[in-house]
This record gives sequence, structure tokens and C-alpha cells, in this order.
Amino acid sequence: MSYQVIARKYRPQRFFDVVGQEHVTQTLVNSIKQNRIAHAYLFVGPRGTGKTTIARIFAKCLNCSNGPTVDFSDDDPKCREISENNSLDVLEIDGASNRGIEEIRELRETIKYTPANSRFKIFIIDEVHMLTKEAFNALLKTLEEPPAHAKFMFATTEPEKVLPTILSRCQRFDLRRIPVPLIVSHLDQITRKENVEIEEAALLAIARGADGCMRDAESALDQLISFCTGKILESDVLTMFGLAARGQILDIATSILQGNVTSALQLLHSLSQSGKDLGRLLSDLQRYFRNLLIYQVSDKNRDLLDLTETEMTSLARNSGVAGDQGLMRILEVFSETEIRMGGVTSRKILMEITFLKAAQARHSMSLDAVLGKLKQLKQGTQNTATVAPPDSSSDAAKPANAREQRPQATTDTSPKPASVPEPAASNQANADSKPSQPADATGTPPRLEDDLAGAWNHLLQAIKVSNFMIHNSLVFTYPKSYTGKTLTIALPKAHENQIHIINSKDAKQVIKDKLQELGLGKPNLKFVVSEDKPAASEPTPTQAPAPAENTSAPSSPSPPETDTKPPQHEPTSSSSGTAQTPPVPNAKEDFKNDPLIKQALEIFKGHIVNAHKGNDTGA
Repeated sequence: MSYQVIARKYRPQRFFDVVGQEHVTQTLVNSIKQNRIAHAYLFVGPRGTGKTTIARIFAKCLNCSNGPTVDFSDDDPKCREISENNSLDVLEIDGASNRGIEEIRELRETIKYTPANSRFKIFIIDEVHMLTKEAFNALLKTLEEPPAHAKFMFATTEPEKVLPTILSRCQRFDLRRIPVPLIVSHLDQITRKENVEIEEAALLAIARGADGCMRDAESALDQLISFCTGKILESDVLTMFGLAARGQILDIATSILQGNVTSALQLLHSLSQSGKDLGRLLSDLQRYFRNLLIYQVSDKNRDLLDLTETEMTSLARNSGVAGDQGLMRILEVFSETEIRMGGVTSRKILMEITFLKAAQARHSMSLDAVLGKLKQLKQGTQNTATVAPPDSSSDAAKPANAREQRPQATTDTSPKPASVPEPAASNQANADSKPSQPADATGTPPRLEDDLAGAWNHLLQAIKVSNFMIHNSLVFTYPKSYTGKTLTIALPKAHENQIHIINSKDAKQVIKDKLQELGLGKPNLKFVVSEDKPAASEPTPTQAPAPAENTSAPSSPSPPETDTKPPQHEPTSSSSGTAQTPPVPNAKEDFKNDPLIKQALEIFKGHIVNAHKGNDTGA
């Protein structure tokens, strides 16, 4: 008898001989036992996974002498004819070479004839996706309503190319890639029958190279038996297929996880010099990091991993070195490289860059995680800045020194004039121009018509707690006037380049919301550019000038006004008692020293720069 290659010699002859496709074979066995046999079947899957083999075994079960049954005899002449491809009633057709409409018309004519000596006339069409659209349409009606004696079995690796009208008329079975341990076990049985001595590591290397295809694995074993005169070693498999050893892949992965780029690059150079396939190396690394990620997130669930004990040990060794986010980022780097691999002139350079990126990505954070971190930091800053509102009912329970140290903001100890006549028309003006006290962001704000500067200062403090960025844009402003319907807010001329920021829709909405939240009404907002420092005696529509008599009234002397005074939020008062608008605070330093901003700069590795508009050189 002439020599047969291993792939043909050890081709499965029964359903229980098929490796790794139990979900398909068991369904077909049950359909035969229950006599629920359809007229058309479609077997889908990668090459070498058993599509045509299962179709032949199914044909044997249907046309055997005592069939339909799964327990047919090996000596059954009808089964031998099918195995040897000599049966007149089981026709195997190559879809690639019989893809035209004329061939399908001939097939339709053949279907009409009853089987020669079998129960069914079975048509097995391999690579059915190669048929033309016209050929599919010619087959459509016959496929939907074939004669009772006709059965169709299609096999394809590209089901997306098959017309949906064809798919809807078939029972579809999807075959999957065969796991590595099953390939290793099957090859081990073959080598024992062939009396071939082979290392377990060599079997594992063959299974890795087969990539889930049993026929490729059997063909590789056949070639290695001819290549090696003695025992087949792992090095022989790696040399023939250009693969990297499992230990080398583990060493590269460990170096990347530890950030040892030098070691990873040295290993890459060694593999490149020995002629290894760098594309396959990339695939092996992808598979390793995928297994490591699944191993970590599934709490070491081995059922999700098709790995040997040696591979599981290596995963346990590197588990926890990098977080889940880092492993996902490494896989993204490898996936991007895989896309670019086909279009580069130097694969080695691309792989070197990939190793550098992967080593840097092992401790990276996703954008969502960074934003979540910033949100937590912001909430922490707000909680620190928020002061609990005073509770007068608990004053008695506080220590005496604590009550004494609390500032008395409403107490006025300055000497009052003994008797100063005031015109009736100026009473409201004096009420409006009374000195404003520092506002408490947690207390009740004064009304705008009563204390414009104090209410504005209170509003700024409230905005600072809820929206620090908009507060920094408003920190240079001061209230200019309030008419009951319009609140005019001024910005010093030195900072007029920021008028477009505070006059934005978002900033206005924040101010309006806070005004309403604090019970200060719903005035319209108007922003204007004014002098660098507001005039102390500038009246507002609700603030009349103080009468001349008040200028001579005895009062406590006020310190001289200077331009070098540090800016504060709190409003000051003149000697005449007229409310002064608070000077501009040093917002730039406050912004730099804010804890949230500092941590954001640390996370993003950034720094603060001045933004200039046009020829403006202001900060």
C-alpha cells in the first residue's frame, strides 16, 4: 500500500474521533437518533478544524447499510466507498472550481435522479462561498424544496460571503479552533502509534504553531518526522517554523512588566538575528498578556484558559506585577503594532518601539480613571473648604475660650457722633453706604440693595466652594451698580483680556444660579471694563453721596490709602462710612497653591503658563 500522510491516515472516521467539536457532533448524533434530519447543513469554521470530515461522517451515518445510525460497521461497503470517495450517491464538489451557473444547473438536473444503491443522494460542496451570486440564485429554489432523497452539506471558512437567503435555508454549525492541550494530546497518541520519540515541549511548540488547526499540526508533525533522524526536540520545531521558545517569550514578557527595556531589546535582537518570525513573536506576546489579564481578572480561573501546567506556573509568577489597566494598555500597544506590521520596511525597529511603549504603559491609567481621581480630589477640596453653619443653640456647649475667640462681625466699637442732623433724603443713602463686613459663605448674605459689596463678596465665596475655576475668573471683578433689574459688574482695565471669559454663557449661568440659590433674586448681568481700582466715592444708583455734614463728623481715623496694600476679598470702609468695593485678590498665587491644581499638575505632568490675547502681555 502506498504511503499516506498523517493527516489522511489518522482522519476521524466516526463522530467520537473528532477532536474539540463536541458541540457539533453531539447535535448531529441526537438528530440521527431522533430521526430529525434536515435537508441542508452548513459547517462554518477555520481551516483544518473538521468541516468536511464531519460532513463525510454524517454521510456515512445516513447511507450505511443499517442506517440512519451512528453505530455503523467499519466493514460496511457503503461506508468504505464514502471514505475512499468512490460512492455514486455521495458527491463531493469543489466550490472554487465549480462556481458558475452552468455547473449548478447540471447539479439541479442530477438531483432529480434517485440514488443508485443508497438511501439518500448527498451533495457535499466545499468552500461554498466561492459560488457566484447567479449560481446561488440558481440553487435557491432547489435548496428550499429538494426531493426527499436529496441532502445538502456545505462547508465554508467565510460565511459572510454566503447569501443570506442560502443561510436561512440551512442548519448552521460553527466549528471552533481546537485548544492547544487537545492538539498536544492527539499528536501524542499519533507519535505513540508511529513509534516516534518526541519531547513534550516540541509537541507544545507544534500545537502553538498550528493556531487551532489540527490538519496543520498533523502536517507539521509529518514534516518533522522526516526532518529529524532521532528524537524530535523543541529546538527542531522552533528552527523549522521560525518560532520563539516559550521560555524566551516568558523572559520578554517579564522584562516588559518589570520595566527592564534593555533585557527585552537584547532578547529581541537575539531572536531577530536567528531568523525568527517577528510577526509570530508579536502574536505570542499578545496571547501571553491576554492570558495574564484573564488570569488576574477571573481570580485565577483555569477554565477560561487553554494552557498547560507549565504555562499556568509562569502566569502565577507574573500575576500582580502590573494592574489590570496596565495590562489592557499593553495589549492596546501590541494591537496597534499588529495593524502597522504589514506596512513597515523594518519590523525589528517597529518591535523595539513597541517594547518601549509597552514598558511605559504598564503603570498607565485610563482617562476615565484620571477624571475619577480628579473628581475625588475636587470633592475632598470642597469638603475641606466648606465650614459648618453656626448653630447658636450649641454655643453653650462650646468652651468659653472658643466663644471668646469667635470674631464679632456685627459689633461696631468706633465712636459715634454726638448729634449730627441728617436730611431725610439722605437716610437711605447712609443706609446703603454703611460699612460692609466680611461675608460668611455659609451664613445668610445681605441683600444687594442693602450691601452691594458684601453681597457680591458672599457670592464669590459661594462660587469658590462649588466651582473654583469660574471663581478664579471672577476674582478680579467688583460690583459697580445695582438697579433692581440689572447688576453691573466691573473688571479692572489691567485685566480686560479676561472679559470674554466672565462674559461667557457658562459663567453667567453659574452666577445667576448662585444668586437665586442665595436668595438674591434674578437680576440681569452686565459686565464692563472700568479703572484698575474703583473710586471710593463713586455712587451707585442705590447709593447716594454722603451729605457734607458727615465729612466733618468725628470718627475713628482711617489708615492712609496706598496702592501697595495686599488685595483682599473683604470690603473696607472709608472715614465717611461709605462702602468701599473690595480690592482685587492675588488670584494667580491662589490658583497655583490650590491643592486640586497641584495634584492635577502632578498627575498630568504639566505646568502653568500664561495665556495672552493679541498683544496683551497681562497675566
